[in-house]
Amino acid sequence: MAQDVAILDFGSSKITVLTGERGVNNTITVNGIGECEYAGFSDGEWFEPEQLTYVIGHAVANAETNSRTTIKHLYVGVPGEFTTAVCRDASVNFPRKKRITEADVDALHSQRDEFASLPDYTVINVQPVYYTLDDERRLIQPIGLNSTRLGGHISYILAENKFISFIGRIMDEIGIESVEYVSSLLAETLFLFDEIKRDRYVLLLDVGYITSSIVLARGDGILFQRTFSLGGGHVTGDLATALQISFTKAESLKRKVVLSLNVGEQDVYEVLSRDGTESYPAQMVNEIVTETVARLARTVNKCLSQCEYDFPDYIPLSLTGGGLSYIKGARDALSKQLGKPVEIVGPPLPQFSRPHLSSSLGLMDMVLNQQTPAREKGFFARLFGRQ
Repeated sequence: MAQDVAILDFGSSKITVLTGERGVNNTITVNGIGECEYAGFSDGEWFEPEQLTYVIGHAVANAETNSRTTIKHLYVGVPGEFTTAVCRDASVNFPRKKRITEADVDALHSQRDEFASLPDYTVINVQPVYYTLDDERRLIQPIGLNSTRLGGHISYILAENKFISFIGRIMDEIGIESVEYVSSLLAETLFLFDEIKRDRYVLLLDVGYITSSIVLARGDGILFQRTFSLGGGHVTGDLATALQISFTKAESLKRKVVLSLNVGEQDVYEVLSRDGTESYPAQMVNEIVTETVARLARTVNKCLSQCEYDFPDYIPLSLTGGGLSYIKGARDALSKQLGKPVEIVGPPLPQFSRPHLSSSLGLMDMVLNQQTPAREKGFFARLFGRQ
C-alpha cells in the first residue's frame, strides 16, 4: 500500500509543505498542502529568523489538517542559497576483469573526498554525472558490463551545517521526530528533465521572488550552481521606486505588463486600486521591467563565466520559478539579453504544470522515488535522491 510522504520547500517568499503519494502512471497525488508567506532569505541569511518556528509550524499544521494525517518524518529541501556543488573523479580497481555489480557502484560512491576544506558543510546528496570503465568509455549504466576498473565523475551536494542545525532545532520544537535534507535544485533538475536531455547537459534558471539560482547539470548530477539575490520582487521594487508608488500597486502593475507589445507614448497600463483606476505610461513601465530583466541576464552571464565546464552554446536556458515566468514577454526579453534561446519549463504533470511548483513537486518526486521498494525500481532509479 502506498504511504504518504511529506516535504518542506523553502521558497524565497513562501514556505510550502506537501504530503502525497505515487499515483497511477507514475503521477504524483498530493493529499495535503500547507503554505505560509514569510520574509525569506538573502545572501545566506534569514530576514526574520525569529519568525521561522511559527511559519514552519503553521505550514506543517495546515498540511496535516488537509491530509488528515500527522507528520512525523519530514524531508526538507535545502535551497541553493545554503548549498554548494562539488564534483570529484573517483575510481575502484579490481584484481581481474569482472562483471560490475550494484555493490561495486556503491563502493565507488563511498570513495568520496572527505571535504576537509569545507568543514562547515555536510554532504546531503551524491549523484553520478557519468561512469567510466577500463576502456575510458563514458556510461550512464555500468552494471552488468565487464571491466578491471570502475570510475566516475561524481557530483556531491553539500549543505551548510548552520542551516541543518538551525532548522533541526525548529523541527524539534514543532514535534517532527526525524528529518532528512535533500537539495532542492537537484530535485528540481532531475524532475524537470528526462535522462536524454540531461545526458546532453541542461542549463536551468530558477527565478524566485527574492533569490534566483542558475544550474548546469549533466547525467544525474549538478556540475555547477550559483545563487544570487535578484528575482520577481526586484521587478516590483524597481517599479515602485521609479514611479514612486506603493509596493502593493507596483505588484499589481507588474501583473499587467506585456513586454512584447509595441507600445506608443499614449498607451497606458491601468491598475484598479481603492482610489479608483490609476494609469501608468506603458513605455516607461516596459523600459523599467526590461532593464531589470537585463540586470538579471548580466548576473547570469557573470555566474556562468565562473563555470569551469565547457558546454555546447546551443543548449537553451530553461526558465522556471514564479519570479519571471509569468511576466508576458519576459522570456523573449531575457533571450535577447543573453543571446541564446530561453524556454519556460514546469512540472511534467498536466494538473501541476505551473513553473512556480517546480521546486515543491521536484522534492516530492525525488522522495517518492526514494521510497519505492528497490525490487520495483532497480539500482539507477534508487540513485534518484540518493544520500
